Amino acid sequence: MNHHKLSPEHLALTRREFLSRCGMGMGALSLASVMGNVLVPSARAESFVSPLVPKAPQFPGKAKRVIHIFANGGPSHMDTFDPKPSLTKYGGKMLPMESLRTERRTGAALASPFKFKKYGESGIEVSELFSHVAENVDDMCIIRSMEAEVPNHEPSLLLMNCGEARSVRPSVGSWVTYGLGTENQNLPGFIAMCPNGYPIQESQNWQSGFLPGVFQGTYIDTQYTQIEKLIENIQNNYTSRPEQREQLDLLHALNEKHRAKRKEDGQIEARIQSFELAYRMQTDATDAFDVMREPEHIRNMYGPGTQGRQMLIARRLIERGVRFVQVWHGAGQPWDTHEDLEVNMRNLCAESDQAIGALLKDLKQRGMLEDTLVVWGGEFGRTPVVELPTPGSNSGKSNGRDHNPYGFTMWLAGGGVKGGYVHGATDEFGFAAAEKKVHVHDLHATMLALLGFDHEKLTFRNAGRDFRLTDVHGKVVQEIIA
Repeated sequence: MNHHKLSPEHLALTRREFLSRCGMGMGALSLASVMGNVLVPSARAESFVSPLVPKAPQFPGKAKRVIHIFANGGPSHMDTFDPKPSLTKYGGKMLPMESLRTERRTGAALASPFKFKKYGESGIEVSELFSHVAENVDDMCIIRSMEAEVPNHEPSLLLMNCGEARSVRPSVGSWVTYGLGTENQNLPGFIAMCPNGYPIQESQNWQSGFLPGVFQGTYIDTQYTQIEKLIENIQNNYTSRPEQREQLDLLHALNEKHRAKRKEDGQIEARIQSFELAYRMQTDATDAFDVMREPEHIRNMYGPGTQGRQMLIARRLIERGVRFVQVWHGAGQPWDTHEDLEVNMRNLCAESDQAIGALLKDLKQRGMLEDTLVVWGGEFGRTPVVELPTPGSNSGKSNGRDHNPYGFTMWLAGGGVKGGYVHGATDEFGFAAAEKKVHVHDLHATMLALLGFDHEKLTFRNAGRDFRLTDVHGKVVQEIIA
């Protein structure tokens, strides 16, 4: 007779435990080959002790943190940072380009309605739409020869944010926090601020993929100003902090007991870390997201509206040790200017120009720009020719640009990049990258290099092989590194 007390935890086996205990564990071995690090003990055992503790990069990096400003929808490069006088010459005429590839009906050349002028000691030309940003041009590296792969938002968003257009892969921010951890254990290491709800592909843009869930981006809807709406349930109005600590300690003990039976279960570990982080965030998050604690002259420098508030919060977050902050613009009104180009571009740039310019100046005057990498751009660019109305549509417009992944512009600032420098070029009309081409994989490899990582060696074993952000592609663009 069994005299031991029966415990409910002994009554059932999970599928994983069943496989482990049956057939000498062969079932679990087969599953392990598919699931990778979910079942197989990690070579980095310390990640299960505290996954977000600060870690040293593979070699000394010039950047310690990243602010990624994502212009959702694909901003027009020839109207912002890539002037094309030939479009003015051919405006309203068919371009002499047999290679003009596009997925939709296009017509004659569309000259930019905006004026360009030279800024800074470097004399780089920038559109009037970004006059505030252009004041910082001597600290910026403008890449005018970017390339993506397809002219569709969904795969291009995933390619830019996750390095893969089709399959589930960890986002750039997840890879960075996986490699470096974070400097503030009371805030998430990776925060994605996107006002007015999710963009296309939703949370996949900041997903952790097959990395442990603790590395996924924390989404903040920055249309709200009250901390209680920015971060739901940030404050507990019914239980005191000591009582919350007692409850969390009990929950932690139960979770640890549960995890002990299941070895290194990534989902359980992520859950434990999430509970602990939520408790610690009650104080630090309230402080970080409250821009009213900034002096009035600083708030005025960033300007009114959501974008000014987002950029100021981004600075406050990295100042407090957050490793990767992604700031979205265009989720409500995207940079997808198929029609009414002039009106929409003026509105979009008016919302973001002052705020981005202020961010760069603020970081520099605080001595933070030199080790903070700021990246701006969208998922692709636009065509140099006008988009014609689709047959049967009622738009009747022919004053916008279509999607263009074959050539577009992104810029970087701070974090060890070469300031006052233009890298590469598109052809004379701005359709395709023509000189010193930079694929999205190359951009990712360069970003990791600035942070102190060899993109071929920052890997995670999953499904039987070592994965990396750049998959089997990418080269570091050494020319843009100072």
